[in-house]
Amino acid sequence: MNNFGGTKLPGFIGSLKQLTYLNLSGASFGGMIPPSLGNLSRLQYLDLSNCFAESQNDLLWLPGLSSLKYLNLGAIDLSKSADHWLRAINFLSSLRELHLPNCFLSKLPLSLPFINVTLLEVLDLSNNNIHSTSPGWLFNLTRLVHLDLNSNSLGGELPDEFANLASLQELDMSQNSYLKGRLPKSLGSLCDLSVLKLSVNRITGEITDFINGLARCNDSQLEDLDLGNNGLSGNLPDSLGNLKKLRYLQFLRNSFQGSIPRTIGNLSSLKEFYVAKNSMSGIPESFGQLSTLVAVDLSDNLWEGVVTERHLANLSSLTEFNLNKLSPNISLAFNIAPGWIPPFKLRYLYIRSCQLGPEFPTWLRNQNDLKTVVLNNARISGTIPEWFLQLNLQLVELDVAYNQLTGKPPTSLTFVDDKSNVDLSSNSYEGPLPLWSSNVTTLYLRDNHFSGPIPPNIGELMPHLTDLDISRNALNGTIPLSIGKMTNLTTLVISNNHLSGEIPRFWSNLPFLYILDMSNNSLSGPIPREVGFLSSLRFLILSNNNLSGKLPSSLRNCSSLHSLDLGENKFSGNIPAWIAESIPSLLILRLRSNSFTGKIPPQICRLSNLHIVDLSHNSLSGSIPPCIGNLTGLKVELTDADTERYEGRLTVVAKARIVQYNQSILYLVNSLDLSDNRLSGEIPEALTALVRLWTLNLSMNHFTGRIPIDIGSLEWLETLDLSSNNLSGPLPPSITALTKLNHLKLSYNNLWGKIPTTNQFQTLNDPSIYEGNVGLCGIPLPELCPGDEKQPQSPDDGGGNTKSEDGGDDLERLWLFLSIGLGFSVGFWGVCGTLILKKSWRDAYHGYVDRMKNKLIVATLIACRTD
Repeated sequence: MNNFGGTKLPGFIGSLKQLTYLNLSGASFGGMIPPSLGNLSRLQYLDLSNCFAESQNDLLWLPGLSSLKYLNLGAIDLSKSADHWLRAINFLSSLRELHLPNCFLSKLPLSLPFINVTLLEVLDLSNNNIHSTSPGWLFNLTRLVHLDLNSNSLGGELPDEFANLASLQELDMSQNSYLKGRLPKSLGSLCDLSVLKLSVNRITGEITDFINGLARCNDSQLEDLDLGNNGLSGNLPDSLGNLKKLRYLQFLRNSFQGSIPRTIGNLSSLKEFYVAKNSMSGIPESFGQLSTLVAVDLSDNLWEGVVTERHLANLSSLTEFNLNKLSPNISLAFNIAPGWIPPFKLRYLYIRSCQLGPEFPTWLRNQNDLKTVVLNNARISGTIPEWFLQLNLQLVELDVAYNQLTGKPPTSLTFVDDKSNVDLSSNSYEGPLPLWSSNVTTLYLRDNHFSGPIPPNIGELMPHLTDLDISRNALNGTIPLSIGKMTNLTTLVISNNHLSGEIPRFWSNLPFLYILDMSNNSLSGPIPREVGFLSSLRFLILSNNNLSGKLPSSLRNCSSLHSLDLGENKFSGNIPAWIAESIPSLLILRLRSNSFTGKIPPQICRLSNLHIVDLSHNSLSGSIPPCIGNLTGLKVELTDADTERYEGRLTVVAKARIVQYNQSILYLVNSLDLSDNRLSGEIPEALTALVRLWTLNLSMNHFTGRIPIDIGSLEWLETLDLSSNNLSGPLPPSITALTKLNHLKLSYNNLWGKIPTTNQFQTLNDPSIYEGNVGLCGIPLPELCPGDEKQPQSPDDGGGNTKSEDGGDDLERLWLFLSIGLGFSVGFWGVCGTLILKKSWRDAYHGYVDRMKNKLIVATLIACRTD
């Protein structure tokens, strides 16, 4: 291939009138295609692909090539010709092959006055971002053998007119954004079709009619069928087994269900079978008859039942076997006879969340070509047998995580690739931390029982590590300085151990570090300023240590942080404003249980992505910034795509208990916790704009005033804790709109009025929720509200509930109280009033009282003497 470095193609080439063949592909000419090429009327073959890539060209010169049979203008910018390219092509009546891939032709005319290129056999318009439906003139090209429209933006349904293209052998319409509807039955009539690619579209429905149509062909030529990444459903039909020339079968990412058809064993030419990410449940024994099968991917389905040696009996060509289930639930078991010797030699074995144990699978005894061995969550216990270690494997990956393996870790295994992976996580290995050869780049040993110090020379023995996770063990001692020699490190997770001492200062040597998790240890001292060199850091997790001092200002250089978790330490000083000013992408800010003082910096409101905020258990003062309503992350819903922005686990206090969320759900958690500080003032009304909040905890502060009147706007709220403040006033009526609320604490405030009894408040009937508010009344408190009547307990109510026996209406009760009051007034003033106003009556009354008193004294004395 020549490279003319952008030199212009000389115009005299158009004078070579006898030229019949011109191939300048990849020659890197510059400038425009010279119009003089249109003078080459005898030219039959023209290939200018990848030749004029840096300029826009038109096709006004093209109609002069009246003898042209082959034309390839691939990767030439023809956007200038977007409106007339097809008219120019239509003049070439002798054309057999047309290749215009990646030519920026966004328009595909739906109609033509006449079709002049009826001899066309090959048409390639791929990678043009064409926005159109399938044009009608296309189906008049009845000699078409090869049609490639992949990687465009074609829409609409696949038309039945495809049946007109009876000579079609290869059809590729994969990766079109808007192609939808069902597979037309007419496609099944194309008996000469050998390649059909419709992947990455929006095609729905079942494939039974289409497959049945192909199966009715006397001699179906179909070899390559790719329907992956659509919305297809139903069962795979039995007629699939009649397509006996199939070599490549791709059903990835659909919604197929049921069993693989038993007729699958008839596909004697099948080399690759991909049915991952569906809802299929059964694997027939006839699957074991696919003697030419080289690679199979059965991952992420709902497989159930038992796989025996009969399912694998004649797979003599098999080198790749993938049965990876992301769900940890095990519904499929391998029951292979201990002495069975497979007919295949695997290079790639990936089995996850299927039962292979309890013993290490003995049918791997002769598999000495293995490069990748993944037996994850397979219920294997005991030790990895010595015969496996002596297979002299040249491995790229070993993953036996989530089993019950014990004994000595397999450090004698050889890894040959520069990017090898070892994962022994979640087993029962003990002893000192094992190390492997220097070409292992990812090492996961978390959640075992390894003890002792991290080997001080780990960074010298494994300098090329990119991922190191040794968390959840019993490691002690200090962090070795040699880790600073792992200059390619992106993930360092050493949490949940017994490490002590200060954080080392080697961080300037780790420019690619993405995750740093040293939480749940006994580390002490300050955060070294060298951590600020980690400009690629996304997750800094140092919680639950004994770290102290102020946050170093150099952390502002970690401007790409998504999660900053420094909780449960002894940090002091003010929360620095630069957290908001320099780390705009922060999603999680967790500073709980430290000794921070001062005010909450109002700059925090600029963190538009922040959706988990925990500043609880500090000594913060002042008020909540009025701009709190600007935290957009607590107002909008994140999507599944946002899961890529999370790593590790995070502890959040919700519903009065500690909840640990993993990365797959963290994006859904929206929490604001400012509890146990010295905050004061009123709760800002702007807080009610944070409509996606799950948890709001403002307890144990000094807030005054009323609960915000629009608190009901927080319709997603599940936990609300405003206890132990100085809040006053009645509960706002909108609070009953919190229909998802299942944990509420309003105790120890100065609230008054009646407790609501509608909606969610019917279930919030624990008196401790409201205790310590002398003005609150009504159910579930014993204090009745004015106008309420104490209701006697029904003798039939065993639950201690009171029931009204008469419906006494409010009007009758009112008349009763008026009558009692009136009678008391008349009696009192009728007697006492007269004594006050009339002296003679008063004297007579006092005389009567004196006489009665004397009589009582005399009677008492006589009684005493008689005794």
